[in-house]
Amino acid sequence: MREYSVPATFRVGENENLVDAVYDNAAQHASAPAFRRRIDGAWTDVTSGQFAEEVTAIAQGLIAAGVQQGDRVALLSRTRYEWTLIDYAVLAAGAVTVPIYETSSAEQISWILSDSAAVAVIVETDVHRALVRSVSDDLPALRHVWQIEPAVDVSDGADDHADSSPAVERITALGADVPADQVDARRRAVGAADLASLVYTSGTTGRPKGCELTHGNLLSEVKAAEHVFPEMLGKDGSVLLFLPLAHVFGRAIQCASFATRTVIGHTPDVSSLLPDLAAFKPTLLLAVPRVFEKVYNGARQRAHNDGKGRIFDAAAGTAIEWSRARDTGGPGLGLRLRHALFDKLVYAKLRAAVGGGVVAAVSGGGPLGDRLGHFFRGVGLPVLEGYGLTETSAGITINTLAAQRVGSVGRPMPGHAVRIGDDGEILLKGPLVFDGYWHNEAATAEVLEDGWFRSGDLGEIDDAGFLTITGRKKEIIVTAGGKNVAPAVLEDRLRAHPLVSQCMVVGEAQPFVAALVTIDTEALPGWRERNGKPAGDGVGDLVNDPDLRAEIEGAVAEANKAVSRAEQIREFRILSTDFTEAGGELTPTMKVKRAVVAKTFASEIASIYSTTKTSA
Repeated sequence: MREYSVPATFRVGENENLVDAVYDNAAQHASAPAFRRRIDGAWTDVTSGQFAEEVTAIAQGLIAAGVQQGDRVALLSRTRYEWTLIDYAVLAAGAVTVPIYETSSAEQISWILSDSAAVAVIVETDVHRALVRSVSDDLPALRHVWQIEPAVDVSDGADDHADSSPAVERITALGADVPADQVDARRRAVGAADLASLVYTSGTTGRPKGCELTHGNLLSEVKAAEHVFPEMLGKDGSVLLFLPLAHVFGRAIQCASFATRTVIGHTPDVSSLLPDLAAFKPTLLLAVPRVFEKVYNGARQRAHNDGKGRIFDAAAGTAIEWSRARDTGGPGLGLRLRHALFDKLVYAKLRAAVGGGVVAAVSGGGPLGDRLGHFFRGVGLPVLEGYGLTETSAGITINTLAAQRVGSVGRPMPGHAVRIGDDGEILLKGPLVFDGYWHNEAATAEVLEDGWFRSGDLGEIDDAGFLTITGRKKEIIVTAGGKNVAPAVLEDRLRAHPLVSQCMVVGEAQPFVAALVTIDTEALPGWRERNGKPAGDGVGDLVNDPDLRAEIEGAVAEANKAVSRAEQIREFRILSTDFTEAGGELTPTMKVKRAVVAKTFASEIASIYSTTKTSA
């Protein structure tokens, strides 16, 4: 058993809460920009003073609507300014925010609203409102449904939809006669130990559980982030939020950025992300690994389509080599000259594509892989990989600009400890660790013991305290021969290929390891043209194409280099459809729901072993 801890560099006072930052910033820096909102196509500043006034007004409305101290208020919306505004207003009213992914199904919405006993829900669109109304008969605690965007259909005449006014206006109007000092009294009655949010797990392995995150949990994340990211968080910094704020990673960065006076912008539409980044020019970028994979693969694909593939590949190889050399004595003269050349030809364009001012990016929610880590550091966009779960209030280990080990997820945050159990499981301890699952003592007892949280992930700690994730305990595949296989290592390598969108390694109780592979539809047209294939929609006509199979075989061979012979992928199937969130195969943060995929594509998996049984 190995353990590594980092001494605390901060403390959270028992009377502190997340809303303090709203009124502290307003009192000390009222005219300073806190946000930039896109209004009529232009980015417009919102000052700290304006934000505090808006938060107070909405909190007054919530109080007028009967929201009591400790009541749960759900928030179902894409990432936008109103999400952050309403989140802080709910907390200012002494209530508890319950985030819900805007892509959630009626069944998921019903479960979260019912389990949390939410008294109100703020939705974004008519579609969201209809989903809530379709399950409202099973929600006796729910008294209010407000809508952020103006309602189109108001013919139902229900009280909460009597007009088409946006939620912010309607809730604010309700509180016109509520004295502001009531909000002040509510927020001052909340301390660090009080519940701030019920954040429901994404449910990759079953029904979502509500993680109880206190003000102290999230304030610990805020103060730890301020300590480890001094170059990125502060009044001279900016961040454009585009990840779902229903996910604890995006939410934690929201709170840390606001508390440190880092200017925040929001963009709900990922399809317009690159133009938004170019206009907003953030200094901090955060994303899940799949976003960085898409950036790399997209850039490589465009270069190959334009006949500049050799230049890009040489530049990528140089960036990786240069980054690796930094960890082994530094690059030599020849490598430095090549790196300088490609910086002008390739790297500068990549940096400009994300706004040109990014100091560093933060990645979480899954393994990035050392190849991409070295590539982005080599092009001047260091990606600082971290590790955490909803139960740890987001990141509990992190790489920093001052101490980065590419391929690892960094060292513990200040005041926290990581332990590797005898079976390789990662155990975590410190003020970021949650108190338990909402109304679920049995599940809480399974994961918390003597203050240590059992993560369910497997990992290793080196002598310097850097943690490396080696797999997920519940995802370990045991072959018929008794070999334990961690699929994440192979899957990360496979997704590195520009043609691969998603993949899932299989082989439980089977004679060998295999994989399901989906094709990136954005990369496919260029590949068709370069390989003389007829134009077409999707990949259905190519699943058995020998040239495509040869391309994927090369990706499989590259992935297999990372593991022993017994763990290598022996066979694969190219699927005619991709894994999607809408189809149920992916979570909102792009994690594969293995049980769903295994069920949906059971016949494809069965065919692998039935057709290769004799040769195995």
